[in-house]
Amino acid sequence: MIIIKNQMIEAMDGFDRLPDSLILLIFNSISDIKTLICCRSVSKRFNSLVPQTESLSLKVDCVISPESDSGSLVTLLKSLLKSIHDLFKPDSKPTSRNQAQNSPARILNQFDRIRDLQIELPTGDLKLEKGAVIKWRAEFGKSLKSCVILGFRREANSENAEIDFAGGLKTRVVWTISALIAASARHYLLNDVVKEHREMERLVLVDREGEGTVAMEKEGLRECREESGVVARGVDWQEVGRRTVVPSVRMRMRHEQRVQLRDGVWVEGVTLVVVRPCNGAVDGGGDAEDAELAFGTFGDGIYGEAVQVLLKNESYLLEMNSF
Repeated sequence: MIIIKNQMIEAMDGFDRLPDSLILLIFNSISDIKTLICCRSVSKRFNSLVPQTESLSLKVDCVISPESDSGSLVTLLKSLLKSIHDLFKPDSKPTSRNQAQNSPARILNQFDRIRDLQIELPTGDLKLEKGAVIKWRAEFGKSLKSCVILGFRREANSENAEIDFAGGLKTRVVWTISALIAASARHYLLNDVVKEHREMERLVLVDREGEGTVAMEKEGLRECREESGVVARGVDWQEVGRRTVVPSVRMRMRHEQRVQLRDGVWVEGVTLVVVRPCNGAVDGGGDAEDAELAFGTFGDGIYGEAVQVLLKNESYLLEMNSF
């Protein structure tokens, strides 16, 4: 018994001799916030080092916006997308103490030096008809910089199924608007996190289903903080219904009625939309820019196959006013 106890003491002494920089490297590799918070109770040293972790991953089941009175982030996004014309209005019920603790901003206040942060939601935002699939990725600064949307319907192995082209066009427009609303709602709810962690250089918000991604890189984060500073000085900032306003945009849409992927699966109504703010541009970006964004988003797997087919097709330019 004495020998075993001495070995344990020697092992602990050996761990204590590790430099702080190496322990922080381990914490950065762990990244999971729930695990790191548990590590704080291991020792006084861990308790002091965990808040210095720079690379973090937060997986949440229920998120409460600090500014909303009740309801989760997922509930908020579902409310936004129930109709593309409806705006979310928060309930008047008070938020419980336990719910408030689920706010990402409150959880992240335990960390002082966040540079790279990924937040994962439990579900996607869009509830589509059976067989429909939408994937999207939006990049933001103070407002939308770009958004790439890929949508299609899964189809049985058939080359002769009929397609309602007129109805399909309407559906594709709804897909696009819904994805933009979802992206702008997610961006709005990241504002508190961005302005409270000024050293952060990368912020990504995803969902467990892999439906949509909001990304903010170093320059975009700087823009967002500057905009928050303008708001703090009493200058009005554009937002509506608990989401960031989508600016006037130009959308380049490519469509293929039916595509057969390498695994033999047929998909129909395959649509690629590349969205950019107008910003005085003549055509909202060209084929090369579209290809770079699309492959950067969907370069792998079956989605990359679909993108490769669609980029060979003629594109159609659409414009949309701010909403």
